[in-house]
Amino acid sequence: MRLFQSVTTPTPTLVLDRVLALLGPLVRLLLRHGVTYPVFTAALKRVFLAQAQAELAQRGMAATDSAVSLLSGVHRRDVRTLTRGAAAEPASAPPPTLGLAAQVVARWMHDAAFRHADGSLRVLPRDSRAGVVGFDALVEGVSRDVRPKAVLDELLRLGVLEEGAEGLVLARSGFAPQAGFDEALWLSAQNLHDHAAAAVANLSGTRTRPGGYLEQAVFVDEITAASAERLHDVSVEAWKRAFALVMAEAQTRFDADAAEAPANTRRHRARFGVYFYSEQESP
Repeated sequence: MRLFQSVTTPTPTLVLDRVLALLGPLVRLLLRHGVTYPVFTAALKRVFLAQAQAELAQRGMAATDSAVSLLSGVHRRDVRTLTRGAAAEPASAPPPTLGLAAQVVARWMHDAAFRHADGSLRVLPRDSRAGVVGFDALVEGVSRDVRPKAVLDELLRLGVLEEGAEGLVLARSGFAPQAGFDEALWLSAQNLHDHAAAAVANLSGTRTRPGGYLEQAVFVDEITAASAERLHDVSVEAWKRAFALVMAEAQTRFDADAAEAPANTRRHRARFGVYFYSEQESP
């Protein structure tokens, strides 16, 4: 009698594969705005530490350096450095190391060699010549590991630089966000966070209500672009009706709780949202 053992994907590998797929659009957002892999991984270490501490607290376990290190995989030395006193920073804090493109822009904005006497920024030619400092010298002053042409192409892609007849100029104040971008980014991050939190709670069995959180979607494929547009219009109309219903109830509950419930019991928050996305499928 021959016995066969079914081969299944280990849970950690399965979860990692799905999370990596989930990260694809977010990594694209990072790349579009000049956040490189080393910068992201340095910041991600703090996120792992914060979530490891939260997980241990939820389990009722002490968040010792050893426990946090074991759960997160972050070295104990880094645990101490990132969670002690002035060195400890919130997970949302910007990483201390800028990407190469951002370092080049920062040097251009603050190095006197690339500013006029009145403080205004110099227009730089691509290449240095006698008596004139060019973009190539700017880049080489930061790093000689990457060709200036590659950095130039990246900054042009990011929209940080513009090239005119006289040379290269900063299109705006370095990497400062465009008007309204910060608010839109914050709101999108809040929506995505709560959507992911609902899904993780349902998957982990840590949901706080019977039946779990609402986290559903309608999916259809093999349709035309015109049909996808029509579905988007229908979804917008459905959202308007749902918004009116849920918003009215939310206001009613808020007013009632404010009038009747003690302040120390009003500690919950709730978010209801919808989304729609369509794209042409890859072959």
